Amino acid sequence: MAYLVMFHWGWLLGALLLGFAMGWIAVVHRGPGVSRTQAGWLGLLAAALLAAALTHLVPGRPGYWVELALLMLGPYVAGCAIGSLLRAWVVRRSVATRTS
Repeated sequence: MAYLVMFHWGWLLGALLLGFAMGWIAVVHRGPGVSRTQAGWLGLLAAALLAAALTHLVPGRPGYWVELALLMLGPYVAGCAIGSLLRAWVVRRSVATRTS
């Protein structure tokens, strides 16, 4: 896993920045959310992929891509959270200064 981080640091940074951009946009665009059932299925899929990566169930190049995708998911989700929180903070501050 350390090899993946060292070799793909640019892609991981790109995933973080893309997540930041999507989190920033998500506060503005209030689209329909994921239902509780869909969230459960997505969580189950993520857990199955993580188990497959940890047990090396998928060998060779496809296993490498599974591990890389799981590794890139973390920075993407972190970027989404940071972008969403920062955008909400900026919007909240601008509304507070207009009403004062």
